[in-house]
Amino acid sequence: MEKIFQYEQLYSFTHAVFIGMGCSLEHATIATKVLLSADLRGIDSHGVARLSGYVRLWQAGRINAKPNIQIIHETPSTAVVDGDQGLGLVVAPFAMEIAMQKAAAVGTGWVAVQNSNHFGIAGYHAMMAIEKDMIGMAMTNASALVAPTFSKEKMLGTNPIAVAIPAKDQPPFVADFATTTAANGKLEILQRKGQDTPSGWVQDLQGQSSTDANILKKDGALLPLGSDREHGSHKGYALGSIVDIFSAVLSGASYGPWAPPFPAYIPMPDNMPGKGLGHFLGAMRVDAFRPAEDFKNHMDHWINRFRNATPIEGQEKVIIPGDPEREMEMIRMKMGIPLLPIIVEDLEKTGAIFEVSFNK
Repeated sequence: MEKIFQYEQLYSFTHAVFIGMGCSLEHATIATKVLLSADLRGIDSHGVARLSGYVRLWQAGRINAKPNIQIIHETPSTAVVDGDQGLGLVVAPFAMEIAMQKAAAVGTGWVAVQNSNHFGIAGYHAMMAIEKDMIGMAMTNASALVAPTFSKEKMLGTNPIAVAIPAKDQPPFVADFATTTAANGKLEILQRKGQDTPSGWVQDLQGQSSTDANILKKDGALLPLGSDREHGSHKGYALGSIVDIFSAVLSGASYGPWAPPFPAYIPMPDNMPGKGLGHFLGAMRVDAFRPAEDFKNHMDHWINRFRNATPIEGQEKVIIPGDPEREMEMIRMKMGIPLLPIIVEDLEKTGAIFEVSFNK
């Protein structure tokens, strides 16, 4: 049975773990906020459940807790950032700040990142732009767990895309999604619960459809968005490829099957063509296109019209991207965040490494 924990307790514990890793106070604070934003928004696969994974990468020497994050190339509207093997939870917000600064100066800003690590939920970084009346975009490549259409080999990551768009009186539009039928974290949740996957999520070593939540441990693969060719998997494959190219080929990070794996026990690929994981972040000032108030009024109009679309029988309403996560955040800030017993045990073991008590 799940146990409920208040945000403040999880924040204090997670922050102490990042400090224990050697992160500065500033970096530990940023990393904690990014990580816990996933739990608040109901993306349980990318929150504190991943904390031990970051610690293991740090123990393996694959995360630098004190990175010298820096711009290595730039123009007025673009930049390339070297994350110095830092936590992606820290590197990506650094890069997004640069993108917003450039957008403030010239209308748009685009930043490609190399030499980074897993950056949490893409939506956090995209949403940074909203308060500045900017449209935010964020994407990242990831461990190769996904077989392209017609392939037995794992060649791509789940490669998420997030776009955040401000409105006036309505909550912002926030789309944040993997380019696979399901994110790897969803498999991990099913594994902890001892449940099978729905059909269309994964395939086995021979490329045949499977419902085994542990299939990745048996050399199987995740499937692109669409599942199979008849249901449009070539589109999911194309989206994942675009993310890989923008995030890694463009930045100088390692791409495709050479992307560094998140599990620390998996060895790094041979002959890696680039440095670390890559991200791609962008900010567009709304008033670089039209008056911000006009745009936001029309966004409200757009959102209201879609909310009032006639729902199919059995459904209460049509939702806007970002609605479920925003509603979940309000609930969990008030009621607490549920964690499975296996996650609680994992966090207790992680805390013990740094002499930090989880259940204090």
